[in-house]
Amino acid sequence: MELASVAALAENRVIGRDGELPWESIPADKQQYRARIADEPVVLGRRTFDSMRDDLPGRAQIVLSRTEQAFDVATAFHAEDLDAAVERAASLDAETAYVIGGAQIYALFQPHLDKMFLSRVHGVYEGDTYYPEWDRDEWELNEATEYDRFTLERWVRR
Repeated sequence: MELASVAALAENRVIGRDGELPWESIPADKQQYRARIADEPVVLGRRTFDSMRDDLPGRAQIVLSRTEQAFDVATAFHAEDLDAAVERAASLDAETAYVIGGAQIYALFQPHLDKMFLSRVHGVYEGDTYYPEWDRDEWELNEATEYDRFTLERWVRR
C-alpha cells in the first residue's frame, strides 16, 4: 500500500490561517482533490476531521487523536499513531491511503510518504499553519499541470 499526501499550499507553504484556508475557494482544486481521494481511505487529525464533518472525504476516515477514540460516523476509525493508521488502511484493502492534514499529521507522515499531490496555490499568503518542508533530493517532480490560480504537482519519492 502506498502513502500519499494531498494538500493545497501557497508559494510560502502556508496551508491555513485560524483553522481556515487563507485564500478564496478554488472549485477546480476541490474537484480534483475530491475525485482523487473518493474511493480510498484518508488519514487526518481530529481537528481536521471535525472541520470536515459536514462533507467527509474518502471512503473511510482514519482519525489520529490522543483524546477521542470513538466517532459518531460509521466510516470513521480511530488510530493512536502512524503505525495504527497504516495498519487500519491496509485492513481496508486500500491501494493508497491519502494523508490530508493538518500540519502535525503531514509532518508525522512526511518521512513515510511515497507520493505527494500538491496544489501549489499561486501567491503568498499569511497564515499560522504550514506544510512541512521536504528534502528535494529525495523527491522527483513527476508531473505539473497548470490550472487557474494553482498548479497541481505530483511528486514521487526517488
